[in-house]
Amino acid sequence: MKLLPRAATFAAVTFCAGALANAATLNLTPLPQQDSHGNAMVQPIPGQEQNALPSAPVPATQSAVEQQDGAEKTDPTPEYASLSDAVAAQEDVAALEDDRELHCLATGVYFEARSEPLSGQLAVADVILNRSTSGRFPGSVCSVITQRGQFSFVRGGKLPKAPENAQWRRAMAVAQVARKNLWESPAGDALYFHARYVNPNLGRATVATVGNHIFYR
Repeated sequence: MKLLPRAATFAAVTFCAGALANAATLNLTPLPQQDSHGNAMVQPIPGQEQNALPSAPVPATQSAVEQQDGAEKTDPTPEYASLSDAVAAQEDVAALEDDRELHCLATGVYFEARSEPLSGQLAVADVILNRSTSGRFPGSVCSVITQRGQFSFVRGGKLPKAPENAQWRRAMAVAQVARKNLWESPAGDALYFHARYVNPNLGRATVATVGNHIFYR
């Protein structure tokens, strides 16, 4: 769906400090592999008779079994029956006030596609995310949005403030779905889009037409 896996993309990805050995952490820097079972070497006891019968195995307690099983499991990616369900399941806007990159992404969705269907809003979000990881555009969402001459709603390199209404809350939810890669986007790896009523003659391969926008790579 994306140019690079979306989980490793984003500058706003939260790193888990002091993670347990059995926790699934999202880290952009490779770490040395560790023994997930925490096995310790058993040293022989001095003076122990070599012919002594082995002691009976001690059954593992339920908690120990659960801990061992947990070390091999990761939290599954939530599955949704529809894009609408995925959007509805996202966090409330108030809980994400300090996430600047998400706000920039949602601002792009709001001003470029707020009247589009959810699939069209997701496609616009994915173009912005694709640009930020392509190496051909600035490397952060906010920088992609404010890049000169790219988005007409940007004035003087500054983003306008969206009204706190239902359309803004939906744009924030769509931005979360896109960033978490929770739903397949019809835009795929597109890097460009424009409204259907204009013909800029980009000379690029068409990826999809969604709502009122045509997407290219």
